[in-house]
Amino acid sequence: MPEINFQKSINSAAKIVEEYAAGKRDFERAELSDANFHGLDLKGSNFSYADLSKANLSDANLRGCDLSFSDLSQANLQNTDLRGAMLFSANLRTANLQGTHLEKADCDHNTRFPANFDPIVAGVNMSQNSV
Repeated sequence: MPEINFQKSINSAAKIVEEYAAGKRDFERAELSDANFHGLDLKGSNFSYADLSKANLSDANLRGCDLSFSDLSQANLQNTDLRGAMLFSANLRTANLQGTHLEKADCDHNTRFPANFDPIVAGVNMSQNSV
């Protein structure tokens, strides 16, 4: 018998803020394209496999978040704190990374960064193993 997932999909920034305040940290596969998280503290959250394309995450605290396999294309990550975040196979190819703090964030060879962006110079740990 197939397993049924009764968990409601999370598709708004307001719902994330509400659930984070209640202690929830697992937002895997959330559909948050175009969401506005400007300046929010969401450290330690799991956004793996989430759609954060075109989201405004500028000045947000995403320290230690799991963003593996997430779509951050065209996201605004200006001055965002991503220190210690997991970025394995994440798509950041067209994201705004100006002033983003990426020290000790982890990525692999499948993580996509913008052209002319050097993750090693930014302090990212490049894993030799793929996830």
